[in-house]
Amino acid sequence: MLKEFKDFINRGNVVDLAVAVVMGTAFAAVIKSFTDDILMQVLAIFGGKPDFNEYTITINDAVIRWGTFLTALINFLIVAFAMFLVVKAINRMQAGFRKPEEEAVELEETEVELLRQIRDALTSRDA
Repeated sequence: MLKEFKDFINRGNVVDLAVAVVMGTAFAAVIKSFTDDILMQVLAIFGGKPDFNEYTITINDAVIRWGTFLTALINFLIVAFAMFLVVKAINRMQAGFRKPEEEAVELEETEVELLRQIRDALTSRDA
């Protein structure tokens, strides 16, 4: 059982997942700092407050904290846009590193298909 656990831990997927969690946590801290310390402070110039957490609606004894929700929504949109930019950059980088052999294999396959079509056309013409 210990050997199986060791094999499981040594698999690349577990290590990749651990790295992703650590990087995600660090990335979230950077985005939170950007949101709280920069973006929300810019909004405070116009709105007078550095966040929307104090905005509430009270109905009877129920307090609806719509400002807290709005702040969380803004944070989500910033994180989602930042992740979009990161993934887009990674995809562009990976496309630049595409191996020439892969392109050559694709070219060979299309050439072979073209030659088959020519052969079939010549065979049908002769028959």
